[in-house]
Amino acid sequence: MVVPSLRLQDLIEEIRGAKTQAQEREVIQKECAHIRASFRDGDPLHRHRQLAKLLYVHMLGYPAHFGQMECLKLIASPRFTDKRVGYLGAMLLLDERQDAHLLITNSIKNDLSQGMQAVQGLALCTLSTMGSAEMCRDLATEVEKLLLEPSPYVRKKAVLTAVHMIRKVPELSDIFLPPCAKLLHERHHGILLGTITLITELCERSPAALKHFRKVVPQLVQILRTLVTTGYSTEHSISGVSDPFLQVQILRLLRILGRNHEESSESMNDLLAQVATNTDTSRNAGSAVLFETVLTIMDIRSAAGLRVLAVNILGRFLLNSDKNIRYVALTSLLRLVQSDHSAVQRHRPTVVECLREPDASLSRRALELSLALVNSSNVRAMTQELQGFLESCPHDLRADCASGILLAAERFAPTKRWHIDTILHVLTTVGSHVRDDAVANLTQLIGGAQELHAYSVRCLYRALAHDISQQPLVQVAAWCIGEYGDLLLEGSCEETEPLQVEEEEVLALLERVLQSHMSLPATRGYALTALMKLSTRLRGDNNRIRQVVSIYGSCLDVELQQRAVEYNTLFRKYDHMSPGSTQRDTPTFHPLRAAILEKMPLVERSGSQVDEEAKESKEATQLLEAAPVPTEPQASKLLDLLDLLDGTSGDAQQHAPLDPSPEGTLIHLLDLPCAPPAPAPIPNLKVFEREGLQLVLSFVRPPETRALLLITVTATNTSEGDVTHFICQAAVPKSFQLQLQAPSGDTVPAQGGLPMTQLLRILNPNKGPLRLKLRLTYNHFGQSVQEIFEVNNLPVETWQ
Repeated sequence: MVVPSLRLQDLIEEIRGAKTQAQEREVIQKECAHIRASFRDGDPLHRHRQLAKLLYVHMLGYPAHFGQMECLKLIASPRFTDKRVGYLGAMLLLDERQDAHLLITNSIKNDLSQGMQAVQGLALCTLSTMGSAEMCRDLATEVEKLLLEPSPYVRKKAVLTAVHMIRKVPELSDIFLPPCAKLLHERHHGILLGTITLITELCERSPAALKHFRKVVPQLVQILRTLVTTGYSTEHSISGVSDPFLQVQILRLLRILGRNHEESSESMNDLLAQVATNTDTSRNAGSAVLFETVLTIMDIRSAAGLRVLAVNILGRFLLNSDKNIRYVALTSLLRLVQSDHSAVQRHRPTVVECLREPDASLSRRALELSLALVNSSNVRAMTQELQGFLESCPHDLRADCASGILLAAERFAPTKRWHIDTILHVLTTVGSHVRDDAVANLTQLIGGAQELHAYSVRCLYRALAHDISQQPLVQVAAWCIGEYGDLLLEGSCEETEPLQVEEEEVLALLERVLQSHMSLPATRGYALTALMKLSTRLRGDNNRIRQVVSIYGSCLDVELQQRAVEYNTLFRKYDHMSPGSTQRDTPTFHPLRAAILEKMPLVERSGSQVDEEAKESKEATQLLEAAPVPTEPQASKLLDLLDLLDGTSGDAQQHAPLDPSPEGTLIHLLDLPCAPPAPAPIPNLKVFEREGLQLVLSFVRPPETRALLLITVTATNTSEGDVTHFICQAAVPKSFQLQLQAPSGDTVPAQGGLPMTQLLRILNPNKGPLRLKLRLTYNHFGQSVQEIFEVNNLPVETWQ
């Protein structure tokens, strides 16, 4: 017995009544078999019913491709009931990736030509949903005729179809320019809203259309003024705001028309001020209108007072109870901080309050804006606020907050002591979240501030005695104690509280660092070197240091083992004192050992290279003069020092002849500080060019931090139109660390104007080959452009 096919309503009830997915699949498979059999039989009376059931099955996620040709048959049918289901099926089952969609072009053309409004509406809806570029080109003339049809129903759908056609085929814009000017006089809400949308699409994609519609700015201003003052119609008002959807769309269009055009901007200034002051923000509809007003003010060439008003509106948004509105305000202020820095600064207290938001997205945006607001005049207050936030912020924000504080301190530090205190506070609070170059930067800063050596070593000693878990802090403290341990033991420092430290306490603290399970191999290396340097700075017996160093001669870590073996050899060969010193005097160690373990030279941030070379040469000469006359050739002794792992001091070895100059020999073999040759400049690299827009990368590697690469992205524009809303985003492999600085702007002026620049800081601790992925988004000639590409041909000098 053949089971009859179900009606659509019965099929829905049976599918919903299925208790398991297997039962649901069984019901659908049986019904799909009936539908296939009905299609094969060619029953024209029940075809639309079978297709309606198939569309419901398709909406549940089951395959329904076998109904595509039935859609074409129903569309070609003269009956409206068939056309209705056929067009619905075409919108759901067909798209431009399938060749079958081209077969309905003639049917749509015929339906657009007949006078039945319902059929014309179905055809226009289908065309605007799945029409391909080929279909749009073939049917553009028919749609253009329908724009001036007497029926508002058809005109509204024709306008929306024209919007789809312009998005698919921008070159069709010339066809729709004449009707748009007439449609602006419409009183029908749907037609007017669709016309504004159509004009917006035309202006974004065609410079000719943009120039053409700048003539209608006064008309648009009048329409918006009428909406604000008298309203459009009560049925389109929302929460007391007259037609907010139409207001928002007009404001977006005005923003496009007034961009980089003085006359158009001038004609809409008064209206924007009126909208900004008269709109009620107690409801979301009013906030939406006001936000679009702010964006329009900031994008056109508006008056200075109007821009301040816009920033103040965003400041009021920060006080709104709605989290979404506060987020939008923070994002907008972050975009404006470069162009209107002083106006945004007025709302700094409110922005800082947003740091304490429990919502992670809000606090992250507030952090980015707070860091952007830091300058030389408020760096102390802002850093104090950021440090307070750093102590309680979520873990996923600590790295960004710490990096931002360190960068702000590096740029705007009022004094070196304040700079050192700020970095120490960050290392003490979240030392495990700082960038890898923080240790090198702080050691360089301390080394270059000779007057703060005693202060720094006392502060770091206190911090290290309190906590040895923060590895960057431990590394800096160990380095500083090794370099300036003698200053730590000298007594009180005027700038700090009195601190009495014994030699045994310092050694015990470094031993605790070496034995701690939390210490990394690099940290143990710092501590071991610090102990070795203290052997020439402390007056007591060095046996304790020798015992600790000898333990690590058999360490599993290769680098620690190598250091320990070399240090043990230094003890074995050069532990005796220089002639002329006694135990009662201040100990004077062997000059070669003292030379190797001497303090690091001061890092000169300014001054010529010649002065540095002269200074280092003078120091080397003084060191040689202070050394006693050796009984054996100095060159032989220096070679013994370099070959620490070979033999004992009594073994006779033969060496190649060396430079007879003692000074040259000492500097070369001991690798004492000498001015390195200036590195060759890294060539620039052009990575992108399109329609006059060029992107060039320039590279700098700071000599003091070779793992850091600074890339300056320079965008220039030689075309006739400005490049606006320019955003450059970058990505690097996981082994690298990337930080993007704020760009100099978001507009690249036309005809070779002032270029836009942005700085990228890339940390490459492993010195691996660098690959860069860039994503560019911008508007050019009214079109939105997005480009994603990889840069794999970076010069080898950027990473080797």
